Amino acid sequence: MVSSYMVTILIFLLPCLLWRYYSVDEAIEDGIAPVPLSPNRTVDVQCIIDIMDHLLACEATWHKGHSLAQTVFACIYLLRPERTASHPLLHSYCRVIRATCNAVVSVVSEARTHEEEDIFTMTYGLPLKVDGDDKGLSLLHAVEETISRQLRACKASSSKRRSVEDTEPLQTNPDLEEGYCKALLCRIRFHKHFYHVLTCMRRPQGKGLELARKHITSCLLELDNILKTLEFLRSNKCGTCEDGQENTTTASGCPPIGFDAGLNARLSAPTPPRTIKILSWRKAVEYFQKLLNDLDTICSFSLDPLLDEVFRFVVEFQKSRPDLVARAHLQLLLVKDGKLYGRDSMFAAISKAASLPEIMMNHEIQKTEAFVQLEQLVINLIKVLSTNAAWQRRKLGKILQDWRVIYIQLELVSSRDFGAASSISISEGDYMKISQCILLWVEEQTYWISTRFLVLGFELELYSPNEYCMVYWYINILLMKLIEKTHLKLLTGSEVAKRKVKKKKDSAKDSIRDFLIPPAVLLLRCHMYLSEGLTMMLAALRNDLNTFSSPGPFNTENERFVQHFELLLRASVPEHMSYLSFSEQISQACLSNLGRYNYFRDAQKILKELKGSFSNDQERMAELRRLEHVAEHNSVAVNLISRLGALEPSLKVSFEFIHHPYFATAVVKRC
Repeated sequence: MVSSYMVTILIFLLPCLLWRYYSVDEAIEDGIAPVPLSPNRTVDVQCIIDIMDHLLACEATWHKGHSLAQTVFACIYLLRPERTASHPLLHSYCRVIRATCNAVVSVVSEARTHEEEDIFTMTYGLPLKVDGDDKGLSLLHAVEETISRQLRACKASSSKRRSVEDTEPLQTNPDLEEGYCKALLCRIRFHKHFYHVLTCMRRPQGKGLELARKHITSCLLELDNILKTLEFLRSNKCGTCEDGQENTTTASGCPPIGFDAGLNARLSAPTPPRTIKILSWRKAVEYFQKLLNDLDTICSFSLDPLLDEVFRFVVEFQKSRPDLVARAHLQLLLVKDGKLYGRDSMFAAISKAASLPEIMMNHEIQKTEAFVQLEQLVINLIKVLSTNAAWQRRKLGKILQDWRVIYIQLELVSSRDFGAASSISISEGDYMKISQCILLWVEEQTYWISTRFLVLGFELELYSPNEYCMVYWYINILLMKLIEKTHLKLLTGSEVAKRKVKKKKDSAKDSIRDFLIPPAVLLLRCHMYLSEGLTMMLAALRNDLNTFSSPGPFNTENERFVQHFELLLRASVPEHMSYLSFSEQISQACLSNLGRYNYFRDAQKILKELKGSFSNDQERMAELRRLEHVAEHNSVAVNLISRLGALEPSLKVSFEFIHHPYFATAVVKRC
């Protein structure tokens, strides 16, 4: 009888047993990657198109986190660059593929976002850089011009065709010439423009973003043209085709020649032994469409010098769930050489965000140790916000302690360490003013990071419905603190802006303006009312109907409270938080008071006011509409629950994230 241990070993070794070749030379000798691809020129062109399509699918699969050795470099033509020299089209295309892969590895390695997926940047000694690859683009351009001339010859009338008779056709069937020319051109042009996108986005200080957007537009156009070739290639395919056309890695549906996914696993020890599934050709095209749209969003950013706007842009960008390559480009654009966009000093950016007078933004105080540490914390925060949701939440929880420590250090410096700062020629008044403004901003960011840490838990589905009440309760308190600090910071900024001499007739207008609440604060208030409303609704349901309160089989509610908020409690954000204060506050909630204190109506009033303030901001308007749906539906649910909850025990209430990723919507049903 075969033991389970032997079965496990056999399963692990099964991919190894299925490998056909033990070296690249052996595979070539067996004819797996012939040059030319076929003595029949029509078949040769068809095979090249299949190779291009499969390489596109391999690139997309690699971008998704799989091994480079088992995806793109499963192509034997890429492993032996010298063999394709006699085939200009295949040779130039392989050079551009290698150059593109090298550019992607470079940007992801420099951004260090590959920590999420270490396997992405491992090159396993593959020929990623080959002498002459820098000329691959010019060679590909020459091939493109040749095919373009042939396409024009196909379209020319009989009278004009004589002038282009010297143009050699791609293949032997004149009826298929135009279709094959179009299929090749759109694939060549896509990779040419995609390489330009990658190089333009790497230019320092965002100087290549405008040109990159033009290439992105061209890439998207060529992807549409690639999709249009599907019918032609399917109807004129050669050879045997794979079952299930939707899952094939080529437009024609035929398997490509010149690939062996297990070869590198045999030759290179670090290569994972497991087999992987390559994305289908259609899904690969969809991936690149999304990637290009994400890159276009990055390129459209105005490079705003305000850190608050930078944070907001990154958070909004993350809502589209961008993949690794797009996030790496975003991070390198925002932070380069320790500067914002590679041009603005981080201290100047912090000073502007903290509403410091402009004259103090480049002060020598930035050289002190505490302020140098603060600059590094801001750089780390931008990098963390550029990672995927799971990694981001993990890192945000860890850096909370650092932000709390730097706040304490700055507080100590501002209160008793002016003597140390006197060596950098600054008056005591200016020193205290800078310190207090920076302190306020640091405190504001600490509460913002804490709020971000908690709301990401909803996106990652880390909370059960029984825990929503405590989470919204904690978020509500954080928002109250955040509103206080944000409003105080904005008031400080407005006071700095009004340091000029004013006429007496303007004093009445100024006093009225001082009482107006800034839109940013109003939006935070709206969030606060929504979280408070959800807290009270959930608390009333658990108190009166005994729902959303059942403890888990392994730990108590107190233990779950500590588990979810341990990092915040350890950093004392905010101070004096405990499970006891939570249980005491929600114990008074009841269904009869829900309608009387309907916080969702207050949120609706604020949202109406905000529409005028954000009318020119499409993203903010979309967010307001989402919040409005939550407030409207929950307001109706509160009225319904408060009237019928105690009378109808069969009433069932559930909470779903159908309108907003962080604020739940109550769904009321009769069982």
